[in-house]
Amino acid sequence: MRVLVTGHQGYLGSVLVPILRNRGHEVFGLDNGTFADCTLGSVPHDPPGTTIDIRDVRVEVLAGFDAVVHLAALPNDPLGTLPADVVHDVNHRGTVHLARCAKDAGVRRFLYASTCSVYGNAGGELMTENAPRRPLTPYAESKARAEDDLANLADSDFALVFLRCATAFGVSPRMRTDIVLNGFVASAVRTGEIRVPSYGIRWRPLVHVRDIAQAFACALTRPEHEIRCAAVNIGTEEGNVTIREIAECVAHTVPGTTVTLTCESDPDLRSYRVDFSAGRRCLPDFIPSWTTAAGVTELYRSHLDTGITRGSSAHRFTRLEYLHRLATRGLLDPTLRPRPIGAHSG
Repeated sequence: MRVLVTGHQGYLGSVLVPILRNRGHEVFGLDNGTFADCTLGSVPHDPPGTTIDIRDVRVEVLAGFDAVVHLAALPNDPLGTLPADVVHDVNHRGTVHLARCAKDAGVRRFLYASTCSVYGNAGGELMTENAPRRPLTPYAESKARAEDDLANLADSDFALVFLRCATAFGVSPRMRTDIVLNGFVASAVRTGEIRVPSYGIRWRPLVHVRDIAQAFACALTRPEHEIRCAAVNIGTEEGNVTIREIAECVAHTVPGTTVTLTCESDPDLRSYRVDFSAGRRCLPDFIPSWTTAAGVTELYRSHLDTGITRGSSAHRFTRLEYLHRLATRGLLDPTLRPRPIGAHSG
């Protein structure tokens, strides 16, 4: 299968591309290059690709592909530090524009990386794909809106699949430490302390980045009639844990780590547990293999192997901080598109 992966130079894309290649697919990338330099360890071997923002894609760029795997997006921003209109422009309107171009180009299958954060603050009930969506951030809202508009494009010649991914963790060639488990490991290694707001009672579903990639690989080859316009939660029920439990797991693995439970109000109100049984039925070949504890150990060893130790800087792996640094240096325009070389100062 000839496959285009958007966001191939991101956290998940850098893991997914070699998996698809190993399965015999002919893989190409599409990325605006914002996070291409956020590497940890060896620089990944990227596929042939096009450097372009998804909002600027034309139909001819997508001609000749059997499938598009759409990962590219602005990251989650619980504190609202990114302009909401830009988040919606990229994650919602940009996604719909990309899908329309794909459909017009004759692409038959479109896999969309959505998120379990569309469930918002759901309490203790397990959320199925049919549960009410209550997005609490512009990121989650943009993903929910994109799902709705993409569904209107589906027909017998254009199969859309929405993979609602749990919170990712684990090692990637292009690392992120701004997602909860990865961030706790980085904090433990760099400072010896994990600070948990509001006693860590909120729920998160966790899933390893390689397991997410395997789910996309499985969805890519399922018969179209079995997955057309399906929303599928990606993860495992065992991954439903509280923030405090995540911190304690990290502290158990990283020597000398203390966990400080603070009485600070947590501005991130998301809290949700997720049911993943539909994924087991819809994607029977998808068998998650990573536990939370194994992922923490993997991350800890990776940090040591790549020289991240006490006092190290990790700003390159914090997506929002990295975006703000690029914008401050004039490398991004107000819409967060990369500026052409020579069009910025300093």
